[in-house]
This record gives sequence, structure tokens and C-alpha cells, in this order.
Amino acid sequence: MTQTTGTLLALYRTMLVVRRTEEQLARAHQVGLIHGACHTYVGEEAVATGVCANLRADDAVFSTHRGHGHALAKGVSPAALMAELFGRATGVSRGRGGSMHLFAPEVGLMGTSGIVGPCILQAAGAGYSFKLLNTDRVGVAFFGDGASNNGAFHEGLNMASIWKLPTIFVCENNLYATEVPISQSAGNPNVAGRAIAYGIPGVQVDGNDVLKVYEAAREAVQRARSGGGPTLIECRTYRTRAHSEGMRDAGYRGAEEVEAWKARDPLKLLAAQLPAQDIAAIEAEVKTEIDAAYEFARNSPYPDPATATTHVFSEK
Repeated sequence: MTQTTGTLLALYRTMLVVRRTEEQLARAHQVGLIHGACHTYVGEEAVATGVCANLRADDAVFSTHRGHGHALAKGVSPAALMAELFGRATGVSRGRGGSMHLFAPEVGLMGTSGIVGPCILQAAGAGYSFKLLNTDRVGVAFFGDGASNNGAFHEGLNMASIWKLPTIFVCENNLYATEVPISQSAGNPNVAGRAIAYGIPGVQVDGNDVLKVYEAAREAVQRARSGGGPTLIECRTYRTRAHSEGMRDAGYRGAEEVEAWKARDPLKLLAAQLPAQDIAAIEAEVKTEIDAAYEFARNSPYPDPATATTHVFSEK
């Protein structure tokens, strides 16, 4: 299906918001504004963008330690995201979660987690709930190639298959689980090919081509909403920064490999199909937004120590 220029520009803008936010967060980490881990999504923007463009606010997304892109693509503002990483009270989790614990149920972001694999089971659980409630909502799990070797992967896909749950499993295969290549950690590194064992569709797409991700997700979401059951989508992509800010970026992969993937930058691939004046306008608009988000986050207050026990237990 050929997409309109408006759709392409919207996809480009979302990817650019993710990219510029992550670049600003990397700089903030370097100057000490972020205490703790910061796993950036630079290079993988097409995956979150292409998938979330097909979702509604009431669809549920469950994410990973590398979840900033999913949060932004699902509707979290750059200001609320930055404030959270800076530990401020205006953050999306009120400054209590940091990089790996983002939570915004109002836009369907049901949590990011540093634990590998549970998002697969959580998304299956959401799909089960939606089926019991007789709605057309869907649950989506984003996870890495490392999680595809976790027992939760088998359990989640098997459960979703048995009950034909409205769940989409999105494997962001960036070729490395921290610093271990999937070629050394998986007997079958073709993640999408494993879907046949569960009797569900498995699709492998170029994860740096946002249009291919968008189309694969569109079909999967339509299938889920119509009662057709789950889909496994493997997006072959690549992170061009270190596993986490401050960690080494060499010794386990070569500079030539990184540069080759940078040449296939998802933003550049899409920009080549769009009018230059539109790209320039979006660049200027996003720069203003990210600059304002940074100032908002940096000037926001830290949580009042007296509120340390709030947002811990249900108030009901």
C-alpha cells in the first residue's frame, strides 16, 4: 500500500523526535544530569515509530530497558520523559522510575522494565484481558534478540497461540544482547522463523525501513483486532551507540560494521523520499520542542522527600 505524503511526514517527525530526544539525553548523561543507566534508541527509531503509528491510545504497550523510543512513539512527551530521567517530580513516573521504569497508562504505555523477557508475558496477559472484555484492543510487546532466548518467549507465544490472543510480539533484533552476538547465543538466529513452531505468522522485516515496519504492523494489528490471533514480527535493526551510555562501544563489534549501519540510518532512508523543504521545517520545529523539553526538565523540582511513600501502593 502506497502511503500519503502526510503519513510519511508524520512518521519522519516521530522518528526525529525520538532521535533528537535521545541525543539530548546522551549529552545530559555526560554532564551528570542523569543518575543511573541510560539505554538510547539511536538507530532503531523506525521500529517503535512504525508499530505505534498503527495503535490507539487504549492499546497496551509493554517495553524494555531500551524503552524511550516506545514511550515517545506511544505518546509520552519529550518533556515528561527527560524530566523522569533527571529524577524530577514532573517526570512521567514522578521522578521515581528513571530510564528503565517509564509508566503512562493514559497513553497505553504500561511500563518499561530492566528485566529481560517479562514484557512478552505481560502483553499476552493484556491480550487475554482484552479478549475476555470483548474489545478490539491489542497488546504489544517490544523485546530484544536476547529475550527471544528467554523462557518467557516460549511461554508467551504458546499461550497467545492457544487462545488466539490479540497480541503482537515485536522482536527488535539489533544483533547483540548487550555485547553477545545472536549468532553465538541462538541455535536458530532467525527469530521470525520460530513462529511456525507456535502455529502463528512470523514476519521478518528491515527494521530500518519505517514503511516496511509500518505495513507489517498494520497487518498484524488488523489481524489481532479481527480475532485472527497473534503475530511475531522480527525487525532487523541496529543500535549505533553503546549498549548503555558510558559503556564501551568497541571490542565486540568493528567500526566498519557500525558505519555500515549508520549509512542505513532510518531517518535518512525516509528523508530521501520527502521534499527537502518539509524536512527542514520539521527539523526546526522538533529542535524547538526538544530545546524547550530540556529546559523544562532541567528546571523542574525534585520530588519532595515527604512524598516518598506515595505512588507505591494503590490509594483505593
